[in-house]
Amino acid sequence: MDWWISFFSAAVIAGTPLLFATLGAIFNERAGHTNLGVEGMMILGAVLGFAVAQYTANGPLAMLVAALAGAAGALIYAVLTVSLRSNHVVTGLTLTIFGTGLANFLGQGMVGNSTPQAVKAFFSTIAIPGLSKIPILGPVFFEKDIFVYCGYILVILSGLYLYRTRFGLNLRAVGENPAAADAASIPVNLYKYAHILFGGALCGLGGAYLSLVYVQSWQTGITAGQGWIAVALVIFCTWNPYKTFIAAYLFGGLSILGFRLQSAGIHVSQYLLDMVPYLVTIIILVFLSMGKGKNTAPKSLGNPYFREER
Repeated sequence: MDWWISFFSAAVIAGTPLLFATLGAIFNERAGHTNLGVEGMMILGAVLGFAVAQYTANGPLAMLVAALAGAAGALIYAVLTVSLRSNHVVTGLTLTIFGTGLANFLGQGMVGNSTPQAVKAFFSTIAIPGLSKIPILGPVFFEKDIFVYCGYILVILSGLYLYRTRFGLNLRAVGENPAAADAASIPVNLYKYAHILFGGALCGLGGAYLSLVYVQSWQTGITAGQGWIAVALVIFCTWNPYKTFIAAYLFGGLSILGFRLQSAGIHVSQYLLDMVPYLVTIIILVFLSMGKGKNTAPKSLGNPYFREER
């Protein structure tokens, strides 16, 4: 039982970057934009958040800068796809290439550096009184750092916003039919910009978690493809923020499965285990693609909108 509690607890930590990135991608796609630049925004948040932590030893400031870095990357994407109506897929891929290259350039002098002690202390484990004493669930979910708790809150608030507010209804309308939303006096471009930037900020925070909390040092290519998994998890979640709890922590567990099996004395090829999260992603996407109705993508996803063509 101790092994399982330790495994599930580690899965929550490993899945937290995916949770932030998946939420960010959901807001982008709910606005009608297929943003494949998640990996680029994550690594921009990771490098700039880590750089600020190195020079200021201030955890909250590092989080803020990481969010702004992700939003800056998203702003480039938004200008190109919303205002200039460029192809969403090509622009997203370009953002990933740009973000990765810029992060490698900015981080080349920090490779191997560790997170300052003051920042480690800020992100240290906090046991929530009462809840942390619940058998099994307590150690797994309620003995974590502030970043993880922010993830819980964000998932709940995102779901409430999307399904229980007028602004969330307007956002869904923009993603489904921007022409009809425009005719109903909804400022389509404003909604697109706001939610693309907010989604980018969440992706930047997901990257910052990797460099500041999870790895606690700077490494080239620190995101290691997690942005691409987040893009796939949006479909796995059927564009529903609440389902990111399951998706992110499931894939977080799959990503650490190899290390945990080895620690338990079970020897399986590491190359095979590294393949598992991506193989499961493919299988899930195949099954979900067979579904219909409410589990389908926003109808205007990936289509540039030009008001004069209504």
